[in-house]
Amino acid sequence: MRIVFPFIAQIHQSLHSLPIAAAMAKLYPEVEVHLAGASQPQLNLIRHLATYYPEAPLHFSRLNAPAWVRRRLDRQGPSPLDKILTLFHNRGWLDSFDAIVVPERTCLYLRHMGVHHPKLIYTGHGAGDRAIGFASDIKHYDYVLVPGRKVEERLLQAGAISPQRYFRGVYAKFDLMRRMGTRELKLFNNDRPTVVYNPHFSRALSSWRRFGRDVLEYFANQTHFNLIFAPHYRLFDRHREEGQKLIEQYRAHAHMLIDPGSMRSVDMTYTLAADIYLGDVSSQVAEFITRPRPCIFLNAHDAKWHNNPNYRSWTLGDVIGSPAELAMVLLRNARHPDTYRDEQMRYMQETFDHDEADSTSDAAQAIIEYLSRSA
Repeated sequence: MRIVFPFIAQIHQSLHSLPIAAAMAKLYPEVEVHLAGASQPQLNLIRHLATYYPEAPLHFSRLNAPAWVRRRLDRQGPSPLDKILTLFHNRGWLDSFDAIVVPERTCLYLRHMGVHHPKLIYTGHGAGDRAIGFASDIKHYDYVLVPGRKVEERLLQAGAISPQRYFRGVYAKFDLMRRMGTRELKLFNNDRPTVVYNPHFSRALSSWRRFGRDVLEYFANQTHFNLIFAPHYRLFDRHREEGQKLIEQYRAHAHMLIDPGSMRSVDMTYTLAADIYLGDVSSQVAEFITRPRPCIFLNAHDAKWHNNPNYRSWTLGDVIGSPAELAMVLLRNARHPDTYRDEQMRYMQETFDHDEADSTSDAAQAIIEYLSRSA
């Protein structure tokens, strides 16, 4: 049996499927497990991450693409068109595998490119509440992995998964973070509480375009809190110059750390280091509350969020409609950090349906058993 894990998107997605590949290679040495990167930086990353699984016999390769696409991928990162072109130029090779395991949905285009032999298996890459995470096109995957009861129930309601074709109880990123030894770090030379501001990249939902600059200015001109500005990796993915300008603009503020997109922005370094979460709809809040702490959400689009499952995370803390409210709500959360603790614990139990055990081994076993049944 031959199984391939293509990595065609941004680096944050790699953390959600590579650990499953490693577990599969270790548990099933008779299975040939391939990892394939679309860009040289992506290939370098997956080779590095694989060093945390020295017991796993993995095969590495770079996906084929026209020279001009390869140059653009290496320099700028993937655009939607680049991802589709890369898949098209590798359709014959990908069709030679028994299964293709992916954390994203662009690979569904393979079915329109003549790739029909392999089973398509979806790992997902987060555990948030946005509607796109429960899109009906997930039903076109042959097998789906879900982290817990919350995602399972919504996908079942949407008709996107069916019995015997999904596995519940895996969040591979947590397993990799344990391997990497990611831990709480002291990132500032003071004893102030630290806030992590984590806006999403979607213009329709993010607080960045409307409120982001005001948020940064607020923290620059106060003396009570540190700030880590660590947005969703895709916010500045193709606008790195804008992100670099922000670094330069706030470089003199020792109580502010600006990271427009690095490995630290996706490996839980910042969510572990912060005392308070400030954001909008990013699924990183689910990772933040694995240790319950105060959360604040910026409603930048006047969303009608009450009783809306797409904003379930907004029940985990205070929701404000303007950065002008930050001073008051930050002070209240610093004084009463446990206000939403019970709700956060319930949310965490609904979202992540596994304990500290190696859930990726269970996921790998579930995939192999499914493939054996359907052979």
